[in-house]
Amino acid sequence: MKFALSFVVLFATIALVEQRLSGPVRQGKVMLIVTWVMAAAFLAEMAYIMYQAGRAEGSHFNFATPFTEMMYTTVMAAGAVALVVCIAVIGWIVKRDSDADLRPALREAIWLGFLLCFVLTMIVAGYMSFIAERHVGIHPAGAPTILFTGWSGVVGDLRPAHFASLHIMQVLPVLALWLDPRGDAQAVRSVRIGAIGYSAVTLALFVQAMMGLPLIRLG
Repeated sequence: MKFALSFVVLFATIALVEQRLSGPVRQGKVMLIVTWVMAAAFLAEMAYIMYQAGRAEGSHFNFATPFTEMMYTTVMAAGAVALVVCIAVIGWIVKRDSDADLRPALREAIWLGFLLCFVLTMIVAGYMSFIAERHVGIHPAGAPTILFTGWSGVVGDLRPAHFASLHIMQVLPVLALWLDPRGDAQAVRSVRIGAIGYSAVTLALFVQAMMGLPLIRLG
């Protein structure tokens, strides 16, 4: 359910951005390739997650059989990397499309948010994949977790940093829309400061988890 909701937010964001691109760019080959790659990655990821859920087995960090190991280390890994690479490419397209219907601060927020989504996600998710674990420390069965998210309340959990790294692509544009309702170019500086601050918070959550500390201690 959490993955499905995250994909809804992701593709809604992409759709809103795409609507503001100029016609030739929106209908160009690069955007066509990017959207097809993202659609294929999304379908592959969700199909396998739902398949494993139907079997009452995990999709992530599952090395129980050669099949599940191959699906996680190859198919899911490739899909995840493809998604964030495509997000970065869209950010690059937004920055270069001079005819896009975007005010300066919003353009800056979109391309910075999309680029940082790629960079921060590769750091956090890459580390999670390297250690093949979402927790830093042993999360005992039945130990308290944060409501809805399931994040550990007793040991370090890398998922808060992963969540933050993914959703900078929404946070920065929202910040730009709030700071720049009339198209004030001075808001660009504020967006850049916001990008630095948000990135610092994300990395702080990452370091906190690696120290074995939960986001919120519940027990």
